[in-house]
Amino acid sequence: MKKINYFLLTKSIGFGLNVLSYLQRERASQIAYQLFSKPRKGKLVKENLPYFLQNIPLQRLSVEAEHVETYIWKGNKNVILLVHGWESNTSRWEKLLPYLQQAGSTIVALDAPGHGLSGGTEFNVVKYATYIQTVVREFKPSVLIGHSIGGAACIYFQSQYRNEHIQKMVILGAPADYDIIVENYVNLLRLNNRMKNLLHTKFSEKLNAEINQFSMATFAKEIEIPGLIIHDVDDEIVKFAEGQKISNAWQNTELIQTKGLGHSLHDQNVYEKIVDFLKS
Repeated sequence: MKKINYFLLTKSIGFGLNVLSYLQRERASQIAYQLFSKPRKGKLVKENLPYFLQNIPLQRLSVEAEHVETYIWKGNKNVILLVHGWESNTSRWEKLLPYLQQAGSTIVALDAPGHGLSGGTEFNVVKYATYIQTVVREFKPSVLIGHSIGGAACIYFQSQYRNEHIQKMVILGAPADYDIIVENYVNLLRLNNRMKNLLHTKFSEKLNAEINQFSMATFAKEIEIPGLIIHDVDDEIVKFAEGQKISNAWQNTELIQTKGLGHSLHDQNVYEKIVDFLKS
């Protein structure tokens, strides 16, 4: 029953946007973009944080007219920054954290725009990169670890900002091509070609680049530091081929293929491979 209701809802939204595209083009594209870019879940309430995040030092930093919330597990001078994905928050790192703390590193995590305790309502890779830049300036991490769109944001960030403090990156289940993500959205809502073209134009404006050229594989070519990419062949959210594209473009990287872990990649062997990579 839930699947039927979801199908009817998405079909109704798509039909409405298709009709509106003939009447008010700009409004139709803006609504479609907002539906795509505004997280529907992943927010946190400070008074009711998950147990994992309770009693953890927080530091709020300003990003333009918004703010980014950071969580700090204090250790030595070596800092690792954790960057979560879409409709998630810092609590996704609960299982990995003890493995990263073995070497005594300081661990910092941030909530993405519109997620967790951070401000903002709009989410995209470019905006996320500005949040990462703010946190990197403050804490000067030597390692970035990003999951899903968070991994894509790490790649985009390092290719554009080329921060000298970053020594290594770990990318978990990240997408390569942004236009594929948007294409899936178009298909989900059954948008017509007119609406699709309007949405592509809107995304190109927001990303400061043509959407079919906004590729993590392209950005990865600009990265010289060592990288570890881990992607599951059974990932139904981001296909394994996406991880391969990034790995093929990134000269100084290793791709580890897993099976049966899906998109989350929560697994002891994965955590141990990450730790081994950081030690090497």
